[in-house]
Amino acid sequence: MLKTLFTFSFLLFFTSHSALAKDDKKADLSNEVCLECHADPELKKEVNGKEISLFVNKEIFAKSVHGGNDCVSCHSDITEIPHAESLKKADCSGCHEDAVNIFLKSTHGKAFTAKIPEAPDCATCHGKHDILPKSDPHSKTHPLHQIEICTSCHLNPKIAGKYNLPKADKIEDYKLGIHGKGLLESGLLVSATCVTCHSAHNVRPKTDPESTIYWSKIPELCGTCHLGILDDFRKSEHGMQWQAKSPKGPGCITCHSAHRILDPVGLEFQLQIPNLCGRCHTIQGRSYKDNFHGQVTALGFIQSATCADCHTAHKNLKASNPHSTVHPSNLKKTCGNCHGIVSASYITYDPHMNPRDPSHNKIIYYIWLFFMIMIYFVFGFFGIHYLLWFIRSMVGFARGEFKVHGEGETKFIRRFTGPHIWVHVAVAFSFTVLAITGFTIYFHDSPAAQFTAKMLGGIGFMRYLHRLSAIITFGYAFFHIGYLAFRYFRKRDKNLFRGPESMIPTLKDVGDFFRNMRWFLFLGPVPKFDRWTYWEKMEYLVEWWGVPVIGISGLALWFPKVFTLFFPGWVLNAAQVIHTYEAFIATGYVFLFHYFIAHLRPETFPMDPVIFTGRMPLERFKHERPLEYERLQASGELEKYITDAPTKNSLRWSFTFGILMVIAGLLLMIGILKNIF
Repeated sequence: MLKTLFTFSFLLFFTSHSALAKDDKKADLSNEVCLECHADPELKKEVNGKEISLFVNKEIFAKSVHGGNDCVSCHSDITEIPHAESLKKADCSGCHEDAVNIFLKSTHGKAFTAKIPEAPDCATCHGKHDILPKSDPHSKTHPLHQIEICTSCHLNPKIAGKYNLPKADKIEDYKLGIHGKGLLESGLLVSATCVTCHSAHNVRPKTDPESTIYWSKIPELCGTCHLGILDDFRKSEHGMQWQAKSPKGPGCITCHSAHRILDPVGLEFQLQIPNLCGRCHTIQGRSYKDNFHGQVTALGFIQSATCADCHTAHKNLKASNPHSTVHPSNLKKTCGNCHGIVSASYITYDPHMNPRDPSHNKIIYYIWLFFMIMIYFVFGFFGIHYLLWFIRSMVGFARGEFKVHGEGETKFIRRFTGPHIWVHVAVAFSFTVLAITGFTIYFHDSPAAQFTAKMLGGIGFMRYLHRLSAIITFGYAFFHIGYLAFRYFRKRDKNLFRGPESMIPTLKDVGDFFRNMRWFLFLGPVPKFDRWTYWEKMEYLVEWWGVPVIGISGLALWFPKVFTLFFPGWVLNAAQVIHTYEAFIATGYVFLFHYFIAHLRPETFPMDPVIFTGRMPLERFKHERPLEYERLQASGELEKYITDAPTKNSLRWSFTFGILMVIAGLLLMIGILKNIF
């Protein structure tokens, strides 16, 4: 009995001691026990030849989101101290099962499951013992630091190159975009980060229908921040296409791009709008660029209307829709946003007019056709005329037929007076500036035009240059009309309309043309000319045609609201066609043919200063205008026109100004021909 009692007491004592021992063993797995070793900064181990720190900063860990957890809650395979040399990685799924399951199905998770060494895991992004809430500015996953996590792999050339990760320029584009600048430069935490679009755990390629950046999900993704815009977009033609998936309708990144998202009201984005819209709307995009709005927008004139200004950026509807901003009932308001109060005629102007298409407007088509015929006739007829002249002049120069006049001569004859000289200076200057500024606008998308616009101070200043030159043009035109009226009504000068002093062509001029053609073809002598030659009269009449045609059409474009008080809006479209193609004719004729005959033929090369000095060597006068010389000599008036040689200063000024105009004109013609052909 005693023996039995002793045995029972012993077993009871042993059992209770063992239980206490177990309790003591559990206490040995506390954080304090773990930190007795891991609080040592020098604690390290070697894995595959790489030294790894096992140090855990007690204070940092205590402040982390896991600071209240036991070490063994994550390192669950530790059952004793000291623990095994090699432990499993901490398994986050015990607490974060949903997040881990999503992660394992992602691109990152699949790489992790495949045991790719560089594959990210939870600790890669969140940290280990220093995990803080993402709202904490010191957290690795705080919006200000998220890009650092992503770039640690995506900007690492060893990792990015090895696994063909998305290119680094996407991240650089993000930094340059409005989201990146908003976050990294302005510190705006509402700005989108990598995680905002790609998600934190469900990162997938954009081709995966489950991806947050799959094309059909992007508008709703952007709409989480831009809700009002999403509502407008859903109602638009683009949005309805997107919702119907027929075809893959345009989404946010179609226009705004995925990473380098520009400020939508900024200059760079505004100037890109026509190109963005033109990628899909090719016909409308081309017609927009061919009209005034598109031309000046391409040169940086941000005040000009773009596609979004008329059609809206996100709520664009068909013109037939009564709610559309371009529906006829709404055009007054839409146009009025820029142009103020406009008339009913004004809004019938077509910003997408194609003059080559008769279905748009037959009148404008026939105007375009007329000018095309004129262009082919003028450049065909005069091209042959002056080409033959050039060949004949070169042969004559080689034969020594032309004497160089002016060198050492003391007797000169006055050909032009002060008013003639200054009018020609005004003509040369204003015409050259009009041509340069006008064709810079017309060929707006060429590198030469972009360069010229910058050199001239931008499109804003160019507009003033063009209009100032137009005012000069009207000024000399009205001055010339007044001068002719004065001569006719006050001086009773009847020579304005008849006789050798008149600029009106006569039968002799027709004969001189054919006689000159015979000389070109080596079939006869040079015809004898009087004060004005047939080509000078043609140029004079062409100018009388050109100034009012190009001038009135230019005024219509300058003051469209005034003209549409009296005419329908399509008159503005017609004015643009007339202004453009008449400018082609005038510019081509002056800079090719007039410059050749006045300055570049062997007889006058490199420049004829007569129009600027008003004086011509007498010997040259006898040779080139024999009939006028004989007439003045017979009437006894020759001595009245004899004068001294021009001064060196006047010659220097003449050559400087003249050659500058010639060079500017020839460079412009090279640019025009290069863009045409």
